[in-house]
Amino acid sequence: MQIKEYTKFNFDEINKLYDAVGWTAYTDDMGSLEKGYENSLKILAAYEDDKLLGIIRAVGDGFTVVFIQDILVFPEEQGKGIGKALIKAMLDSYPNVRQIQLTTDIDPKTIAFYKSVGFSELSEIDCCGFMRL
Repeated sequence: MQIKEYTKFNFDEINKLYDAVGWTAYTDDMGSLEKGYENSLKILAAYEDDKLLGIIRAVGDGFTVVFIQDILVFPEEQGKGIGKALIKAMLDSYPNVRQIQLTTDIDPKTIAFYKSVGFSELSEIDCCGFMRL
């Protein structure tokens, strides 16, 4: 597996990945997703040969805050360490940033994954979060 910066939006592979994990709210408007990718702080992708395995996308200023907006791994590739490798590569890109944040579904498997890579729930560090949809 190789992790490299994702620089050119490939409509077909991104559409396939987001659909595979059920994130169809994004694929319903691929034009907006493409613009989101163009305006992201950093995007890293995991590949095996030329096959996309997963992707991580961050937004923010890169100095004081980084927000992991998306991390997706094809369902058949999950549980192989790809997500952990993507998180590690993104964190290694910003070693001096104090706040690296993300938002996720309340799902025991997902929560366990993020805790296993060093994240804490906001309530555990005397914080709370807000979102407007």
